[in-house]
Amino acid sequence: MNTTIALANDANSLSSDDESDYLRQIHAEDGYLIQAFNTLGYRAQRVAWSSETVDWSHFAAVLIRQTWDYYVRYAEFNNWLNRIEHQTRVINPVPVMRWNGDKQYLLELEAQGVAVVPTQKFDISHQAPELSALMRQHGHEEAVIKPAVSGAGRETWRIHESEALEHQTHWEALLSAEAMLYQPFMPDILAKGEVSLIVIGGQVTHAVRKQAATGEFRVQDDHGGTVHAYQPNATEIQLAEQAIAAVPGAVEYARVDLVDSEQGPRVMELELIEPELFFRQAPEAAEKLAQRVVQQCSE
Repeated sequence: MNTTIALANDANSLSSDDESDYLRQIHAEDGYLIQAFNTLGYRAQRVAWSSETVDWSHFAAVLIRQTWDYYVRYAEFNNWLNRIEHQTRVINPVPVMRWNGDKQYLLELEAQGVAVVPTQKFDISHQAPELSALMRQHGHEEAVIKPAVSGAGRETWRIHESEALEHQTHWEALLSAEAMLYQPFMPDILAKGEVSLIVIGGQVTHAVRKQAATGEFRVQDDHGGTVHAYQPNATEIQLAEQAIAAVPGAVEYARVDLVDSEQGPRVMELELIEPELFFRQAPEAAEKLAQRVVQQCSE
């Protein structure tokens, strides 16, 4: 029986140089999974998804981990997924990752009754609507624009109504190249940060709070954000598990990012492709994920 699992990373994440905090963090996260698989009699191997020499059929399963360059190589990444789904088991399933790659999924979650940050999607167009008109129409003093396919806060902008005209040219340039999202700015993210709940096998295992740096609203490490231990409340757990239940397909691992509002928590993003799962906060979650992967491989 094949007992080797591929942990798919981007090529940069495979460096043996542990001098940077970034790489130490990645190696530690994969280390928890490697140890968990070893305990179950399986071997986990870190592999670059973009490698042209890997025979993916030699693996019992491919577990997508730090493929953190996928959104800047989106067509190439999707072509890779199309190839390997016919060669081995992919976790999460490829159709789920295709669905999650475009943040339009927020609209689909909302249609199923999941509380999300209100979102409007604009497809590629050379006739971009006026930001100032959008903000007046929705009564937003501040708004956020971001690409429909993106990560790490790329081209994510917080715009005050007084600055809408200044941002119009950039908004038009973005929309001429890629689909964009328009959302109200959620002010609670400044004071309370963003709560990320980790869901393994449909159940919340642990959570963290991500706090933006002073003067920032983006909580990612790339923008100076920090991570803190957090105990989620019952409402947050219920919302996260409801969001995962609404996904059209099986989900073995996920991160559900929530932001608070006057109406309660709302889903900011649903990460099903390559989420950081913060195993360093709860190593037992890595063990649970490894068990579920091994169970699938044994079926």
